[in-house]
Amino acid sequence: MKRLTLLLLAAVFGMLGCIAQQDRRVQYKPYVDLRPMHFGILVGAHLQDLELENVGMQTITDDAGNVSNQLIVCDADRWSPGFSVGVLAEMRLHDNFSLRISPTMHFGAKHLTFIDMQNTDETGKAVKQTQDLKNTYISLPIDIKFAAPRWNNHRPYLIAGINPMINMTKGDTDIIRLNRFSTMVEVGLGCDFYLPFFKLIPELKFCVGLSNVLDKNHVNELRDTNLKAFAGSVSSAQSKMVVLTFYFE
Repeated sequence: MKRLTLLLLAAVFGMLGCIAQQDRRVQYKPYVDLRPMHFGILVGAHLQDLELENVGMQTITDDAGNVSNQLIVCDADRWSPGFSVGVLAEMRLHDNFSLRISPTMHFGAKHLTFIDMQNTDETGKAVKQTQDLKNTYISLPIDIKFAAPRWNNHRPYLIAGINPMINMTKGDTDIIRLNRFSTMVEVGLGCDFYLPFFKLIPELKFCVGLSNVLDKNHVNELRDTNLKAFAGSVSSAQSKMVVLTFYFE
């Protein structure tokens, strides 16, 4: 978190330094920020990740009553891309502060790899099982936006807020299933670009889940008993996202 804070501050000061060196120019839409409300649309891309905690060695009892010990490790082995669309409503609170609500739909997936450490295939490598954990999130981020004074047609800002999310995808046959409801905290930075006919706002933000999103009851609902050891190999899961968004006002 300290590194993230330093990175955001360095980026903001860098943008401020570049903007301060510019000469005065004609301002497009000079009174747009005086409006009490702003509305717009957004499109963007994101990367999803899942931080997992493994349980280690498990004692498994099969349908015949045989007891065995199994060691299976699960990992989200890469950041998976997706895309986002939504709308924007922003309320002016002060010259430098505003409250922003941006209902968004995120379409994406998380790629999981399960490694059976005690069984090998014909090549001598540990047996692997993979899962594409597809998801469609409806999110309602509520952010406080702190913007620097406008200079010419640029205005950098920082945001921070909370993001409740609903997972609309329910995979009954998935090895691991996530809870329907979750909440993330998010921080980010962006810059308002004032153009002749509209305002373009690129923004980069980082989102981290506040709770364990693993559906622990799902392992008991699996019909394939061979997958229960894989599903039971994880004790908790924390969602993470990096979101690049373009707002149009």
